[in-house]
Amino acid sequence: MALASDRPTQSLSLSFDDFLAQYGDDSRYELIDGELFDLEPTGPHEEVAAAIARWLNYDIVQQGADYFIPHRCLIKPLANQTGFRPDVIVLDRAALPQEPLWASQPVVTLGSTIKFVAEVVSSNWQNDYARKLEDYALLGIPEYWIADYQGLGGEFFIGRPKQPTLTLCTLNAEGRYDRQLLRGDQRITSFVFPNLNLTAKTILGVG
Repeated sequence: MALASDRPTQSLSLSFDDFLAQYGDDSRYELIDGELFDLEPTGPHEEVAAAIARWLNYDIVQQGADYFIPHRCLIKPLANQTGFRPDVIVLDRAALPQEPLWASQPVVTLGSTIKFVAEVVSSNWQNDYARKLEDYALLGIPEYWIADYQGLGGEFFIGRPKQPTLTLCTLNAEGRYDRQLLRGDQRITSFVFPNLNLTAKTILGVG
């Protein structure tokens, strides 16, 4: 199958069940409105995701929280033909018994299970800044990071001139994300991980 980085990889619409059966074990793909997308893993992309996971794991241990970061996990949002595969996701172990699919598949469907999500931006940046932001908010995920280490996002999202930007999204009382754009030596203030002592460059500079 020929793959394209900025458009769906196939023309036939897939259901979530079909996607799970065909691509559930392949971390390269996710499903959005029935369309299969290539997540374009590169070395620098994986470095940034690994840096986020490393710092969060350290803080989880320091907190003594019953959270963990799964190696592979799919989020099934409200849309029936969609399955997101986040670069980093933090789950609340205590909430897993309420998940209907978890016992047989690494799939979460309830926002109450998810404490944190991070996406590392590639050329499909529209999905991270728009579609996923909306769906993650609808699920009630408390915190969402968009790590744009190459400054690929549109000017509407990261300003001009475009530069590496960490967008920290925190869910407010109205169920919408308040966004904070961080660059360089600006410090990260996390609602879920308040003990983090990081700057944007600590994360973005890895890539």
